[in-house]
Amino acid sequence: MAKKTAHVSETPATQWLRAHRVEFTEHPYDYVDHGGTAESSRQLGVDEHAVVKTLVMQDQDARPLIILMHGDRQVSTKNLARQIGAKKVEPCRPEVAQRHSGYLVGGTSPFGLRKAMPVHVESSILALERIWINGGRRGFLVGLAPTVLTEVLGARPVQAADPASAG
Repeated sequence: MAKKTAHVSETPATQWLRAHRVEFTEHPYDYVDHGGTAESSRQLGVDEHAVVKTLVMQDQDARPLIILMHGDRQVSTKNLARQIGAKKVEPCRPEVAQRHSGYLVGGTSPFGLRKAMPVHVESSILALERIWINGGRRGFLVGLAPTVLTEVLGARPVQAADPASAG
C-alpha cells in the first residue's frame, strides 16, 4: 500500500495563488504553539533564513500593513516607519491582526487577505532562490520563488531588518 501523504485543504491563500497562476509547493508540518519559524524550518529541513514570516503591523493612525521578514530576523519598527513615511509602526494585537487579515495568528499569509493593505518585504528576501511562507493556516507553508512577492503580490521592498538580529 502506498504511503498516504498529508492532505492540505484549500485556504484563501492557496486559492489566491492558483487564481494568479503561481507555481508553489505545499509543506504541511506539525504546528507547535510559539514554535515560530525555528520549529517549521526544523521540521521541514529548510534554512530558517528562507522561511518568511508575515507580520501584521499598524502605523500611528492604526492603518494596517504587512511586513514580510526572514524567520531568523526581527523587524526594526523604527527603520520600517522611516522607509514607509510613517511616524511610528507597531505590531497589531493578535485579535486586530486576525480581523484585518482573516487568518489566525501563526497562520497569517500575505496572499488572500480579508482586507487590502500595503505589503512590504525585507529586500534581502528577494535575493533568495526559494522561500517558504505561510499558506493560510497554522502548520502549513508554501514554497515559491520570492519574485512572486513583488511581481504578483505587489510587495514593496524595504530594509527593515534589525541589524542586531542578524544571525
